[in-house]
Amino acid sequence: MTKKPRVLISDALSPASVQIFKDRGIDVTFDPALGKDKEKLAALIKDYDGLAIRSATKATAKLLENAPNLKVIGRAGIGVDNVEIPAATARGIIVMNTPFGNSITTAEHAVALIFALARQIPAADQSTQAGKWEKNRFMGVELEAKTLGLIGAGNIGSIVARKAIGIGMKVVAYDPYLSPERAIQLGVEKVELDALLARADFITLHVPLTEQTKNILSRENIAKTKKGVRIVNCARGGLVDEEALAEAIKSGHVAGAAFDVFSVEPAETNPLFGLENVICTPHLGASTNEAQENVALQVAEQMSDYLLNGAISNAVNFPSITAEEAPKLKPFVALGEKLGSFLGQLTEAPIKAIRIVYEGEVGNLNVRPITAAAIAGALRSFLPEVNMVNAPMTAKEKGIAVDEVKRNAEGDHESRIYLEVIAEDMTRNVAGTVYQDGKPRITEIRGIQMDAEFSPHMLYVRNNDKPGFIGRFGSLLGEKGINIATFNLGRDKPGGDAICFVAVDERISDAILAEIHAIEHVKRARRLTF
Repeated sequence: MTKKPRVLISDALSPASVQIFKDRGIDVTFDPALGKDKEKLAALIKDYDGLAIRSATKATAKLLENAPNLKVIGRAGIGVDNVEIPAATARGIIVMNTPFGNSITTAEHAVALIFALARQIPAADQSTQAGKWEKNRFMGVELEAKTLGLIGAGNIGSIVARKAIGIGMKVVAYDPYLSPERAIQLGVEKVELDALLARADFITLHVPLTEQTKNILSRENIAKTKKGVRIVNCARGGLVDEEALAEAIKSGHVAGAAFDVFSVEPAETNPLFGLENVICTPHLGASTNEAQENVALQVAEQMSDYLLNGAISNAVNFPSITAEEAPKLKPFVALGEKLGSFLGQLTEAPIKAIRIVYEGEVGNLNVRPITAAAIAGALRSFLPEVNMVNAPMTAKEKGIAVDEVKRNAEGDHESRIYLEVIAEDMTRNVAGTVYQDGKPRITEIRGIQMDAEFSPHMLYVRNNDKPGFIGRFGSLLGEKGINIATFNLGRDKPGGDAICFVAVDERISDAILAEIHAIEHVKRARRLTF
């Protein structure tokens, strides 16, 4: 009986999300207090396949060292700042977020802050409730015909643009990934950052925090803004130089700011606190009942799909695989990994490049997971820590070029994968396919045709095609008590080069391998495991 996957929820998720896991046949533990109890979480995490979190739980490298069985981390929300992505990737853990569940809520909060900033609503409310009537003090500005500058026009930014246009604002957008066609569709003008800074009456940020976007509103860029600009940040702390902004507000160059996110959170102190014309909220962008429910349900569905079916949605460290693709991909992913492992175990010199050719129907699939599996298989003999998730990144870091090619089917197979590993000493190649039984098979080694299944323990022998060799080889294994499960033989021509690919019931010892090497006509013998 297949063991049920186990998921630990260590933050406050809605009861409906817990029920989704249960309904899908997943054992779930719901303990929202664990997110703030690092020691207890570290003690429990070893027993779970999945970890569902919000922002309280910190999935650090140290925590993940205690999670040998963890396969997926699901973040109910957009930001994954509380997950050490490189550490998770290195351990083969898929990290998912829910980028669309709270988009409307976050966009609405940004628009609400624009209104509040334009009319000084929080300060006016506080003054009025204190018994003052300072009507002349709180002179606001209209939004009609003002220019809103969007830094980032993705999912949330585009919603803000739509709502801003609806209240009569003109919208300019800086986003390197915004196509001219999409800009027209949104009704915004695409501009460079300097042009946005010079023209915008209001600036709102909607980009993730990366090395490229950190302090995108730096001291230098704040100085380039239009005098009297108002700045709103509901995206990520660290996008704005807060000290420089505070100085610009004090000098009167910037008329005001509204921040929902801060460089350090929880924000107990900040250069912006206490300044007139500054509005601050405690990271409320996603804090509506609807959004909290949406992201919790979405992360439960995504994690369940992955643990049960292999489908991957909204992963930040691996290509997506739909529920429809997963069963079709699974046998080819296994094939790619085994072909890569075969060549990796035969390769001793440093690998310079890996070339994967997809022939026929397999080329119509989402081949990125297959490529990742093939790379992982090829590198694992040298780097045992390599897995499907970190393989492409590892290859890039090691300077190993990866080339994917798709072409029409050749020969008798509807689908075939041809794999080439280019090492410093020579190039090695192998090809394989998947039959209707779903089992991966080798169909070609070094250009020699073959039809061989993979087994846990195998022997690869390259030899001269001479009479009597097979008898001597088989007799040696029999004398040593090694049972042959399958014996596959191929040759390029009579009397030419031949290859034996043999499955045996147990691991071949070094001593027996040396005796196989000593058989006349043997060029090479290798012990392989799959």
